[in-house]
This record gives sequence, C-alpha cells and structure tokens, in this order.
Amino acid sequence: MKRREFLRTAGGATAAATAAAGTAAAQEGGGGAQVQPDFGGHLDGVDGGYEDLRGQSEVTIEVGASGNGGNLAFAPAGIWIDTGTTVTWEWTGEGGGHNVVSSEGASLDSGAAVSEAGSTYEYTFESGGITKYHCVPHEALGMLGAVAVGGDVATVSTGGGGEKELHELGVPIQAHWVGSATILGIIVTIIYTFFILKYGESPNTGNTGGGE
Repeated sequence: MKRREFLRTAGGATAAATAAAGTAAAQEGGGGAQVQPDFGGHLDGVDGGYEDLRGQSEVTIEVGASGNGGNLAFAPAGIWIDTGTTVTWEWTGEGGGHNVVSSEGASLDSGAAVSEAGSTYEYTFESGGITKYHCVPHEALGMLGAVAVGGDVATVSTGGGGEKELHELGVPIQAHWVGSATILGIIVTIIYTFFILKYGESPNTGNTGGGE
C-alpha cells in the first residue's frame, strides 16, 4: 500500500470511529427523551395538544377551540397537573353546544350542552390518576380530553430524536464499552500511521513506470 493511500484510509477510519463514539455517547445519554402521561390512546388523532401544567394551582381549558374539523376541540386536550389543582373549562361560544362529561376517572359532568361564550365549569382534582372525558354531542368527531393528576400515573416516552440504548436494539453491550473500543481503535490507527510515516512505503510497492 502506498503512503498516501494508507493515510487516506487511516483518516477515514479515524473520522468514522469518532462519529461512532459520538453516537454511543448520545445513546448512553438517552437522546433527550421526555415523558408524558399515557392516556391509553384516548387522545390519538385528536386535536387540541398536550401541556404539562404541574406547578399551577389553577388551569383553564378552552371548550370549542379550533380543531377536529371545526371548533370542536378542548385546548389543551391533554394536561398533567398536581393533586389539588382546580381546572376550569371555559366555553368559546364556537362550534355549537358543548359539555364536559367523564368517560373514565373522576365524575365530571357540566350538565346539558351549552353554546354561550364565557360559560364555565370547574372541578378540583383531589385524587391522583387519569380522567378521560368528552363532549357528548361531538364525541364521535373527536372532541375528547384527558387529565393526568399527580406523579403516580403511567407514562410514555416522547421526543428525543429517536436514539435508543443498545440493549433496546437487542445488542448485549453498553454504549460506554463501544466508546472505549472506539478510542482504542483510534490509538492503533495513529500508531500505524506513525509507523508508515517513519519507515516509508511497503517494500512490495514498486515503480509502475518502465526503466532500463
């Protein structure tokens, strides 16, 4: 192998090894993944969004917000709050008559559907858990909501760019071991590079041109 070819190959290998080390470190760090309450699919495909509102003693949810093909959404549709927090549902006056009725969990019931803007319904969540609810007239159109209360609720991972730990991919090795092996590979590459630079080209490498 010629010296230039070797150095080009060694440089590429070192860059690849460095990239692998960075990937391993990102995997070991978890990729910045976050968690949110597991609403059991209740809000799948539903407009209105999700907000972590823990730390607030009072929160407000819009009733008749834009979404689900009209003004047929709760906004935010999913929330996470602390025990003892009072939630106020406030009607926007859009989308026709709406109400708030439990599907599962705490006994939410705002009564008959109303359409008047500024109407409100309050409920204080004194117990932990997840409450799923809906608007009776527009349940089939996706006007659904859910409230997670306290820290003892099931959660799911979200975000983080999709990086996974190696053991989650079925590889029985930790990321820091990959990083150590990568560093060792870089050191070996440097040693061989030094050897080639010091002693020159391989004795098997000859001139390609003809001569007398």
